[in-house]
Amino acid sequence: MSGFDTQLIRVGHSPDPDDAFMFYALAADRLETGRYRFQHELVDIETLNRRALLGDLELTAVSLHAYAHLQDKYLLCNCGASMGDRYGPMVVAKRGVSFDSLRDRVIAVPGTLTTAYLALRMCLGTDFRHVLVPFDRILEATEAGNFEGQGIDAGLIIHEGQLTYHQQDLQLLVDLGQWWFEETGLPLPLGANAIRKDLGALAAYEVEILLRASIQYGLEHRQEALEYALQFGRGLNRDSADRFVGMYVNDWTLDFGPRGREAVAELLRRGHAAGVIDRLIEPEFVANPRD
Repeated sequence: MSGFDTQLIRVGHSPDPDDAFMFYALAADRLETGRYRFQHELVDIETLNRRALLGDLELTAVSLHAYAHLQDKYLLCNCGASMGDRYGPMVVAKRGVSFDSLRDRVIAVPGTLTTAYLALRMCLGTDFRHVLVPFDRILEATEAGNFEGQGIDAGLIIHEGQLTYHQQDLQLLVDLGQWWFEETGLPLPLGANAIRKDLGALAAYEVEILLRASIQYGLEHRQEALEYALQFGRGLNRDSADRFVGMYVNDWTLDFGPRGREAVAELLRRGHAAGVIDRLIEPEFVANPRD
């Protein structure tokens, strides 16, 4: 195959265990990828969200909240979802801070385009004072009560912090995945993979097939993929990393399915109704161009 036949697909995903597990087979050349060559870029999710607004990467992890602002450039892949089924991002704080007081507190957040931020806005029913803090520093900033000179009362945690916050002197105020389930009866769709529309329908479909194959490979070769994912599990031992991967790489990840798609549409609808998303968005998913 000549170089002219090869199409570069730059892939962006978070440096955390579940994304690493999902992309392991592609990153480690465990799959035959045909005319597609994958180049991986590991960046925090808020940076990926911002880059997606510019249509930077061909295939990228995005927050479902961010998707509402970039639907003109990207399609959602049917696979690669991170769904919180009665669990999800959490708000934690030191003793003495209550959930009822959060509307008047300063909360460290990992990004305003994250689904975690959208869910907390909806949960509190109002905007709130916040400080942007890298996701992997929110626990320490919350415990210290400060980030770069700015006071912090509580922290909105994502990724492995959901399993490690108890190692610090912090209490859980709300699990937004559980809150969302009580509100809607649905899982909370946190993140997805999105592919740039200008690649064309056929390329989008073929790349999605390879992404699904990578997820399937990880699930079928769990220990091998987990060994790779462990290097991205800050503070997680093997058992905890395995548990975290199981939370966010599962049947939902292989395919949103009807209930998952319903959850995405409901999130976008409620986000618009709450005034966080400026227009009502109907999600668009990759389709088989031969259908």
